[in-house]
Amino acid sequence: MGAQELERVDLGEVPYLDAMEAMRGWVEQRRAGAVRDRLALLTHPPVITYGTRTPPGELPRADSPIPLVEVDRGGQATYHGPGQLVGYLILNLRARGPGDIVRWVENGLVDAVGSLGFDAVRRDTPSGAQSLVGVWTPRHHKLASIGMRIRGGVTSHGFALNIASDLDEFTRITACGLPDVEMTSLSEIAAERGAAAPGEAEVRDAVAAAFGAVREG
Repeated sequence: MGAQELERVDLGEVPYLDAMEAMRGWVEQRRAGAVRDRLALLTHPPVITYGTRTPPGELPRADSPIPLVEVDRGGQATYHGPGQLVGYLILNLRARGPGDIVRWVENGLVDAVGSLGFDAVRRDTPSGAQSLVGVWTPRHHKLASIGMRIRGGVTSHGFALNIASDLDEFTRITACGLPDVEMTSLSEIAAERGAAAPGEAEVRDAVAAAFGAVREG
């Protein structure tokens, strides 16, 4: 993919459905050429989202205290909540040229995490296996999930990076369609080292720098 600067948009905690409504507007604006490529960074209140192909057995029971939302992105079920940085990418792929957008996102997150002092890797998915898209520790604990949609040459949705997430919430579901996946967070990895975890502001800056996203003005 060609290297082009992104507009960085920093938001606070945004209810999931409100964020989806805003994202639809950003996509239409990008298609019309009214805005530049954009990386929006935000958090969500607790919510479980899942793609249309997610088997019911991978979702929590109907009496789950956390809301469930079906979404129009790739990927299976995942959890969003406090302590997790969500990034939504609105990119015009036709302007950027050929390239693997998901691998680009994976590599960007690996670079961001690396700049914070944490080792991370992307993994290739064996033929016929459940997708291993995302960012992992060298021990293959999952640190970030990625689920995107491309329509009319413009991307939407993006990634979720666990900073200090409540990892127990992921056990309510079959996270990412992987029954044996072990989710982790930057704070959990830091604690194993006896070190302090980076704060959300520091992680936001690292992610934005890795993707070449800058604030307007």
